[in-house]
Amino acid sequence: MNKTGEQVDFGFRNVAPDEKTRLVDEVFTSVAQRYDLMNDLMSLGTHRLMKRMLVEMSSARPGHSVLDLAGGTGDIAGLLAPVVGGDGRVVLADLNPSMLALGRDKSLDAGLAQVQCCCVKAEALPFAEDEFDGATIGFGLRNFTDKRRALAELKRVLKPGGVLLVLDFSKPTNPWLDAAYRGFQSTWPALGKLLVGDAQSYRYLIESIRVHPDQQALKVLLADAAFNAVEHHDLLGGIAAIHRALA
Repeated sequence: MNKTGEQVDFGFRNVAPDEKTRLVDEVFTSVAQRYDLMNDLMSLGTHRLMKRMLVEMSSARPGHSVLDLAGGTGDIAGLLAPVVGGDGRVVLADLNPSMLALGRDKSLDAGLAQVQCCCVKAEALPFAEDEFDGATIGFGLRNFTDKRRALAELKRVLKPGGVLLVLDFSKPTNPWLDAAYRGFQSTWPALGKLLVGDAQSYRYLIESIRVHPDQQALKVLLADAAFNAVEHHDLLGGIAAIHRALA
Protein backbone atom coordinates (compact mmCIF):
# COMPACT_ATOMS: atom_id res chain seq x y z
CA MET A 1 0.00 0.00 0.00
CA ASN A 2 1.33 3.47 -0.84
CA LYS A 3 2.38 5.50 2.18
CA THR A 4 1.22 9.09 2.66
CA GLY A 5 3.41 11.38 0.59
CA GLU A 6 4.76 8.59 -1.59
CA GLN A 7 4.86 9.21 -5.32
CA VAL A 8 4.46 6.85 -8.27
CA ASP A 9 5.43 7.05 -11.92
CA PHE A 10 3.16 8.53 -14.55
CA GLY A 11 5.42 8.07 -17.52
CA PHE A 12 8.61 10.03 -16.77
CA ARG A 13 6.87 12.11 -14.09
CA ASN A 14 6.45 11.32 -10.42
CA VAL A 15 2.99 12.13 -9.09
CA ALA A 16 0.83 11.36 -6.09
CA PRO A 17 -1.02 8.01 -6.35
CA ASP A 18 -4.46 9.62 -6.58
CA GLU A 19 -3.22 11.94 -9.33
CA LYS A 20 -1.88 9.01 -11.37
CA THR A 21 -5.26 7.27 -11.11
CA ARG A 22 -6.96 10.44 -12.35
CA LEU A 23 -4.47 11.06 -15.15
CA VAL A 24 -4.63 7.49 -16.44
CA ASP A 25 -8.41 7.70 -16.42
CA GLU A 26 -8.21 10.90 -18.49
CA VAL A 27 -5.84 9.26 -20.99
CA PHE A 28 -8.17 6.37 -21.68
CA THR A 29 -11.28 8.55 -21.79
CA SER A 30 -9.52 10.61 -24.47
CA VAL A 31 -8.45 7.66 -26.65
CA ALA A 32 -11.32 5.22 -26.09
CA GLN A 33 -13.23 5.75 -29.33
CA ARG A 34 -10.18 5.09 -31.53
CA TYR A 35 -8.39 2.72 -29.15
CA ASP A 36 -8.81 -0.44 -31.25
CA LEU A 37 -7.81 1.31 -34.48
CA MET A 38 -4.69 2.80 -32.91
CA ASN A 39 -3.71 -0.57 -31.43
CA ASP A 40 -3.91 -2.14 -34.88
CA LEU A 41 -1.79 0.60 -36.41
CA MET A 42 0.82 0.82 -33.64
CA SER A 43 1.32 -2.94 -33.46
CA LEU A 44 0.79 -3.60 -37.18
CA GLY A 45 -1.98 -5.95 -36.07
CA THR A 46 0.30 -8.16 -33.96
CA HIS A 47 -1.50 -7.34 -30.69
CA ARG A 48 -4.35 -9.59 -31.82
CA LEU A 49 -1.99 -12.54 -32.26
CA MET A 50 -0.43 -11.85 -28.86
CA LYS A 51 -3.84 -11.88 -27.20
CA ARG A 52 -4.67 -15.20 -28.83
CA MET A 53 -1.43 -16.59 -27.47
CA LEU A 54 -2.37 -15.28 -24.03
CA VAL A 55 -5.67 -17.14 -24.13
CA GLU A 56 -3.98 -20.31 -25.39
CA MET A 57 -1.69 -20.19 -22.35
CA SER A 58 -4.49 -19.46 -19.87
CA SER A 59 -5.52 -23.08 -19.19
CA ALA A 60 -9.13 -21.83 -19.28
CA ARG A 61 -11.70 -24.60 -19.62
CA PRO A 62 -15.49 -24.89 -20.08
CA GLY A 63 -17.22 -23.79 -16.91
CA HIS A 64 -14.29 -21.73 -15.63
CA SER A 65 -14.62 -18.25 -14.17
CA VAL A 66 -11.94 -15.88 -15.49
CA LEU A 67 -11.17 -12.27 -14.60
CA ASP A 68 -9.93 -10.05 -17.45
CA LEU A 69 -8.53 -7.10 -15.51
CA ALA A 70 -7.90 -3.81 -17.34
CA GLY A 71 -9.81 -5.52 -20.12
CA GLY A 72 -10.70 -2.29 -21.88
CA THR A 73 -12.61 -2.78 -25.11
CA GLY A 74 -12.98 -6.51 -24.54
CA ASP A 75 -10.60 -8.16 -27.01
CA ILE A 76 -9.36 -10.76 -24.53
CA ALA A 77 -12.76 -11.26 -22.91
CA GLY A 78 -14.17 -11.96 -26.36
CA LEU A 79 -11.56 -14.65 -26.93
CA LEU A 80 -12.06 -16.20 -23.49
CA ALA A 81 -15.86 -16.37 -23.69
CA PRO A 82 -16.15 -19.27 -26.16
CA VAL A 83 -13.42 -21.13 -24.26
CA VAL A 84 -15.29 -21.07 -20.93
CA GLY A 85 -18.60 -21.66 -22.73
CA GLY A 86 -22.14 -20.99 -21.64
CA ASP A 87 -21.56 -22.48 -18.19
CA GLY A 88 -18.52 -20.30 -17.60
CA ARG A 89 -18.06 -16.64 -16.78
CA VAL A 90 -15.68 -13.92 -17.95
CA VAL A 91 -15.59 -10.75 -15.86
CA LEU A 92 -14.44 -7.85 -18.02
CA ALA A 93 -13.12 -5.36 -15.47
CA ASP A 94 -11.66 -1.91 -16.07
CA LEU A 95 -11.23 1.36 -14.20
CA ASN A 96 -12.32 3.55 -17.12
CA PRO A 97 -16.08 3.74 -17.86
CA SER A 98 -15.58 4.81 -21.48
CA MET A 99 -13.40 1.81 -22.28
CA LEU A 100 -15.67 -0.54 -20.36
CA ALA A 101 -18.75 0.70 -22.24
CA LEU A 102 -17.06 -0.17 -25.53
CA GLY A 103 -16.16 -3.62 -24.22
CA ARG A 104 -19.72 -4.19 -23.01
CA ASP A 105 -21.21 -3.15 -26.35
CA LYS A 106 -18.76 -5.37 -28.25
CA SER A 107 -19.68 -8.34 -26.07
CA LEU A 108 -23.40 -7.71 -26.46
CA ASP A 109 -23.09 -7.36 -30.22
CA ALA A 110 -21.26 -10.70 -30.34
CA GLY A 111 -23.91 -12.37 -28.19
CA LEU A 112 -21.44 -13.24 -25.44
CA ALA A 113 -23.85 -13.54 -22.53
CA GLN A 114 -21.17 -15.03 -20.29
CA VAL A 115 -19.20 -11.75 -20.29
CA GLN A 116 -20.02 -9.60 -17.28
CA CYS A 117 -18.70 -6.04 -17.01
CA CYS A 118 -17.49 -4.42 -13.83
CA CYS A 119 -15.90 -1.00 -13.21
CA VAL A 120 -13.15 -1.66 -10.67
CA LYS A 121 -9.94 -0.33 -9.18
CA ALA A 122 -7.21 -2.95 -9.56
CA GLU A 123 -5.89 -2.28 -6.07
CA ALA A 124 -9.26 -2.96 -4.41
CA LEU A 125 -11.07 -5.71 -6.31
CA PRO A 126 -14.72 -6.21 -5.25
CA PHE A 127 -14.53 -10.00 -5.45
CA ALA A 128 -14.39 -12.81 -2.92
CA GLU A 129 -11.30 -14.83 -2.09
CA ASP A 130 -10.67 -17.79 -4.38
CA GLU A 131 -13.40 -16.63 -6.79
CA PHE A 132 -11.63 -17.10 -10.13
CA ASP A 133 -9.98 -20.00 -11.90
CA GLY A 134 -7.77 -17.63 -13.85
CA ALA A 135 -7.00 -13.98 -14.57
CA THR A 136 -5.52 -12.03 -17.46
CA ILE A 137 -4.09 -8.54 -17.89
CA GLY A 138 -3.43 -7.40 -21.43
CA PHE A 139 -1.31 -4.25 -21.79
CA GLY A 140 -2.71 -2.84 -18.56
CA LEU A 141 -0.30 -3.49 -15.70
CA ARG A 142 1.81 -0.46 -16.67
CA ASN A 143 -1.10 1.80 -15.85
CA PHE A 144 -1.87 0.49 -12.38
CA THR A 145 -1.26 3.01 -9.63
CA ASP A 146 0.14 0.40 -7.22
CA LYS A 147 1.33 -2.71 -9.05
CA ARG A 148 2.27 -4.57 -5.88
CA ARG A 149 -1.12 -4.04 -4.29
CA ALA A 150 -2.92 -5.01 -7.51
CA LEU A 151 -0.93 -8.24 -7.78
CA ALA A 152 -1.71 -9.03 -4.14
CA GLU A 153 -5.40 -8.53 -4.90
CA LEU A 154 -5.18 -10.87 -7.88
CA LYS A 155 -3.52 -13.49 -5.70
CA ARG A 156 -6.39 -13.13 -3.21
CA VAL A 157 -9.22 -13.60 -5.73
CA LEU A 158 -7.60 -16.50 -7.60
CA LYS A 159 -8.18 -20.07 -6.49
CA PRO A 160 -5.08 -21.96 -5.35
CA GLY A 161 -3.31 -23.03 -8.53
CA GLY A 162 -5.24 -20.50 -10.61
CA VAL A 163 -3.33 -19.08 -13.59
CA LEU A 164 -2.40 -15.40 -13.93
CA LEU A 165 -1.23 -14.19 -17.32
CA VAL A 166 0.23 -10.73 -17.89
CA LEU A 167 0.82 -9.51 -21.44
CA ASP A 168 2.64 -6.21 -21.76
CA PHE A 169 5.37 -4.33 -23.52
CA SER A 170 8.83 -5.32 -22.34
CA LYS A 171 12.50 -4.83 -23.21
CA PRO A 172 13.94 -6.13 -26.51
CA THR A 173 16.99 -8.30 -25.96
CA ASN A 174 18.73 -7.10 -29.15
CA PRO A 175 19.99 -3.48 -28.96
CA TRP A 176 19.46 -2.96 -32.70
CA LEU A 177 15.85 -4.09 -32.40
CA ASP A 178 15.41 -1.87 -29.34
CA ALA A 179 16.70 1.15 -31.25
CA ALA A 180 14.51 0.41 -34.28
CA TYR A 181 11.44 -0.05 -32.12
CA ARG A 182 12.08 3.20 -30.27
CA GLY A 183 12.23 4.92 -33.64
CA PHE A 184 8.90 3.38 -34.62
CA GLN A 185 7.39 4.47 -31.29
CA SER A 186 8.40 8.06 -31.99
CA THR A 187 5.72 8.16 -34.71
CA TRP A 188 2.89 7.33 -32.31
CA PRO A 189 2.17 10.86 -30.96
CA ALA A 190 1.82 12.26 -34.50
CA LEU A 191 -0.45 9.36 -35.41
CA GLY A 192 -2.48 9.96 -32.27
CA LYS A 193 -2.79 13.64 -33.12
CA LEU A 194 -3.97 12.80 -36.64
CA LEU A 195 -6.50 10.09 -35.80
CA VAL A 196 -7.54 10.84 -32.22
CA GLY A 197 -6.73 14.53 -31.87
CA ASP A 198 -4.49 13.69 -28.91
CA ALA A 199 -0.70 13.44 -29.11
CA GLN A 200 -0.02 13.71 -25.37
CA SER A 201 -1.73 10.44 -24.46
CA TYR A 202 0.56 8.60 -26.86
CA ARG A 203 3.61 10.35 -25.41
CA TYR A 204 2.50 8.96 -22.06
CA LEU A 205 2.15 5.51 -23.66
CA ILE A 206 5.76 5.60 -24.84
CA GLU A 207 7.00 6.82 -21.46
CA SER A 208 4.99 4.18 -19.60
CA ILE A 209 6.63 1.47 -21.73
CA ARG A 210 10.11 2.84 -20.99
CA VAL A 211 9.61 2.83 -17.19
CA HIS A 212 7.74 -0.49 -17.02
CA PRO A 213 9.64 -3.31 -15.26
CA ASP A 214 11.59 -5.50 -17.65
CA GLN A 215 11.12 -9.25 -17.92
CA GLN A 216 13.21 -10.20 -14.90
CA ALA A 217 11.95 -7.35 -12.70
CA LEU A 218 8.35 -8.31 -13.37
CA LYS A 219 9.13 -11.93 -12.47
CA VAL A 220 10.42 -10.65 -9.13
CA LEU A 221 7.25 -8.58 -8.58
CA LEU A 222 5.11 -11.65 -9.21
CA ALA A 223 7.20 -13.79 -6.88
CA ASP A 224 7.04 -11.10 -4.20
CA ALA A 225 3.23 -11.24 -4.49
CA ALA A 226 3.47 -14.96 -3.57
CA PHE A 227 2.82 -16.29 -7.07
CA ASN A 228 4.49 -19.59 -7.93
CA ALA A 229 6.07 -21.14 -11.04
CA VAL A 230 6.65 -17.67 -12.52
CA GLU A 231 7.89 -17.73 -16.11
CA HIS A 232 7.99 -15.38 -19.06
CA HIS A 233 7.85 -15.79 -22.83
CA ASP A 234 9.29 -13.08 -25.07
CA LEU A 235 7.30 -12.02 -28.12
CA LEU A 236 8.79 -10.22 -31.12
CA GLY A 237 12.26 -10.39 -29.64
CA GLY A 238 11.17 -9.00 -26.30
CA ILE A 239 9.16 -6.03 -27.59
CA ALA A 240 6.38 -7.63 -25.57
CA ALA A 241 6.29 -10.54 -23.15
CA ILE A 242 3.77 -12.85 -21.53
CA HIS A 243 4.36 -13.64 -17.88
CA ARG A 244 2.59 -16.73 -16.52
CA ALA A 245 2.28 -17.55 -12.82
CA LEU A 246 0.24 -19.75 -10.49
CA ALA A 247 -1.64 -18.54 -7.42
